[in-house]
Amino acid sequence: MITKTVSNVQEACEGIQDRMTFMLGGFGLSGIPENCIAELVRRNVKGVTCISNNAGVDDFGLGLLLQKKQIKKMISSYVGENAEFERQMLSGELEVDLIPQGTLAQRCLAAQSGIPAFFTPAGYGTEVAEGKEVREFNGKMHIMERAFKADFAFVKAWKGDTAGNLIFKGTARNFNPNMCGAATITVAEVEELVPAGTLDPNQVHIPGIFVQRIFQGTAYEKRIEQLTVRKRG
Repeated sequence: MITKTVSNVQEACEGIQDRMTFMLGGFGLSGIPENCIAELVRRNVKGVTCISNNAGVDDFGLGLLLQKKQIKKMISSYVGENAEFERQMLSGELEVDLIPQGTLAQRCLAAQSGIPAFFTPAGYGTEVAEGKEVREFNGKMHIMERAFKADFAFVKAWKGDTAGNLIFKGTARNFNPNMCGAATITVAEVEELVPAGTLDPNQVHIPGIFVQRIFQGTAYEKRIEQLTVRKRG
């Protein structure tokens, strides 16, 4: 029986070095790999490039790495909730590559699929297209985008088994599945880890072939990025 299980987040993050490129799943603060981010902070890795839909908030998610100036470059599509990110970007301390959200997702998926590049109309005629190959398809102009290259992908799933099969829940099923298998090593942290054969194969979102390491996560905060409640009465 194939097992991808490691005992804890420390073992899951073995091999991490300075100046590596990391993919990190999640949408806003939903479905982010909280345990792996905390371990990156603890290890104090420096000069890293992070590929993520967003950069967390000032005191949570990737904002924790930004506080310690561990990130050299952010590749993201939305960064509007993080004041420290804004400060570092405007001061020139942080390199930033802003990408249309669909293109970001597709560049992850292309890496997962082993496709080196693809053409998309998103960004044509804007700064996004500068320096990129342009072609016309069916009367519409497209720009060429390349698949990402990353050393580690850190994802968070609701449930997984010891063989690495994953099930995502709700909004966490966004960038997380696309990042599985899109890096040299994919690390999955799960809320519930079960024996292989326990999961219904029809419910599995990502097969274990895309995962190298899986572990049971702990102490999830699951913060809400913007809390809005209805007035009483």
